[in-house]
Amino acid sequence: MKKISKKNTTPEYGFGSNTAGQRLMNADGTANVKRIGEPSFQLINIYHSLITMSWRKFNCMVLCTYVVVNFLFACIYYFIIPDGELGGMIYHNSTQKFLEDFFFSAQTLSTVGYGRLNPVGTSMSIVAAIESILGLMGFALITGLLYGRFSRPNAKLLFSQNALIAPFKEGKALMLRFANARRNSLIELEANIVFSYNETVKDKITRQFQTLRLDVNRITYLTMSWTIVHPINEESPLLNLTEEDLKAVDAEFFINIKAIDDTYAQQVHSRTSYKWNNVVWNAKYITAIGIDEQGVSTIDVGKLNAFQQLSDEVTK
Repeated sequence: MKKISKKNTTPEYGFGSNTAGQRLMNADGTANVKRIGEPSFQLINIYHSLITMSWRKFNCMVLCTYVVVNFLFACIYYFIIPDGELGGMIYHNSTQKFLEDFFFSAQTLSTVGYGRLNPVGTSMSIVAAIESILGLMGFALITGLLYGRFSRPNAKLLFSQNALIAPFKEGKALMLRFANARRNSLIELEANIVFSYNETVKDKITRQFQTLRLDVNRITYLTMSWTIVHPINEESPLLNLTEEDLKAVDAEFFINIKAIDDTYAQQVHSRTSYKWNNVVWNAKYITAIGIDEQGVSTIDVGKLNAFQQLSDEVTK
């Protein structure tokens, strides 16, 4: 295996050097790190999880919590509260009675109170009062979480599934491209690529990091797609390396994009990584940009990862 040049070594990238043998960053930009030894209950972590989890998980969590809370209070009304303390009930069997208790709980929790069902006993009134205040606090909390989720600026970028070693000028370059998945405007974009690899130092395998120089590392406005290019020249640590060399050192490329969201006028970030087996050699991207019948420029995000393999003669 060829020796890797260390002209642009990054002393520390945040993962540490004792992380050989694993993927350091997932494709979605999250760190592949498992945290242990934390307290079992941390309010800040719970809030962060509720703000950052997917909408599907969040909606399922809210719905399940709503059903479970109503079910618990329905059990209290059914098994603990004496019969006759809930007025207006209409039922013919125990199942219908439980459903009446359940829907009374739903009306009380949401403070709707349609009127047919109403507490007439002291114990029923106390439990209903407790449930109503819990409902007010719960819906206030959900409202705050919804506002936090909608108001939190974040970038949604679509990265190509593969990076390429493609022809570039008189030589070749490492390339990857991405586009904005939303219709908002991103301005003042900056790109950064870090090359990570294993190296044996004093009979110990350690993780090394090098910042790769880009042909263009900053653009003013993202309207189409942006192909990030790292020229493989005399200053590149990838010079003369082969696919087998990248596999041998378990290479990984970290990509960080920093931009300003024009909607919120705030800075946003997006990250991803490519392992050595996500790099396609001797290939080039197929253009995803075109012009429609009215002469307006278009971008087909479905072709973001489209590439064609080149023969060895073409790339020489």
